[in-house]
Amino acid sequence: MISPYECRCGESYAPTAGRWRCDCGGLLDLPLGAAEWPPRSGIRSMWRFLDAGDLPWRDVTLGEGDTPLVEEEDGLHLKVEYASPTGSFKDRGAVVLVALARALGASRLVADSSGNAGTAVAAYAARAGLPAEIFVPAGTSEKKLHQIRGHGAGVTVVEGSREDTAAAAIARVEETGAFYASHVYNPYFHEGTKTYALEIFEQLGGVVPATLVLPAGNGTLVLGAHRGFEELRAAGVIDRVPRIVAVQSELCAPLAAAWAVGRDEPDPVKPGHTLAEGIAIADPARGSRILAAVGDSDGTFVTVGEDEIAEAHAALAARGLWVEPTGAVSYAAVRRLRAEGSPFVTGGPVVAPLCGSGLKASL
Repeated sequence: MISPYECRCGESYAPTAGRWRCDCGGLLDLPLGAAEWPPRSGIRSMWRFLDAGDLPWRDVTLGEGDTPLVEEEDGLHLKVEYASPTGSFKDRGAVVLVALARALGASRLVADSSGNAGTAVAAYAARAGLPAEIFVPAGTSEKKLHQIRGHGAGVTVVEGSREDTAAAAIARVEETGAFYASHVYNPYFHEGTKTYALEIFEQLGGVVPATLVLPAGNGTLVLGAHRGFEELRAAGVIDRVPRIVAVQSELCAPLAAAWAVGRDEPDPVKPGHTLAEGIAIADPARGSRILAAVGDSDGTFVTVGEDEIAEAHAALAARGLWVEPTGAVSYAAVRRLRAEGSPFVTGGPVVAPLCGSGLKASL
């Protein structure tokens, strides 16, 4: 499974514990493969979808994946990602990063996060016996901080923006040579999140959804889900990818703003204080890739307001589904699009994730 990193400048690199970006400063990607279908039997976790022979995943796994797909009214399906071991979809990518770090001989990990990726990296690092330090922005949910510390990871709180937090983590990586377990910079994270798409295809009995409605901050689920369906298309299993509706908060929407004016690269924005703290990313590093993935799918961007997030949160709770506020944004977008009569939520299965547990943060 350990494929070489590639940069758009043309350079490629064999993965090492210290490699997280190109010498030119560019982002690293992985070559697109073709999905092996049907998936391997006998493994009841997301690992049945991955060729992971080079990764010590059995020493790290907590049984991530296989989250429920709950059918609602009018063709809507909600994938309950908060049923993951640490309470969010970030487990899918974090376990791959930690297994990779262990395979490459890393001695310690550094990550930055607004909360959920940090808790996931901390948990899997503990499972792998690797020390970890998690950088978080001030204002991160105390429940998430308690979870990170509970797994034995160090926590460094950074006064400033989410981007300031990443810069502080990068400085620590460069100072110490630690493995940068970044869900933003390391493309192996998307090897984990692509299994979200492969599970949906399997759970729907080999039917491609009409639309995926996905939250978009740093875009790890957008990019992973698009990659999963792209690999099914490359294998000749399907002939189209589902449309992706990427959702941002009205108070922090650099991607939606770029999309609205036809730009292929977002400009940084000054974020407002939003209930959807998990996607409040003012300057997403992979912004151009997120925009390209949504465009390739014939999708679109939607922004939702604070009242819509709160109302969607309450509506989910009334149906027995308890999510953190960020976890309600996709459902809020579905409600908005249905009220508008949008074709994006008609004509076939529509799937939205419930990304994070309400036990992690509250309104």
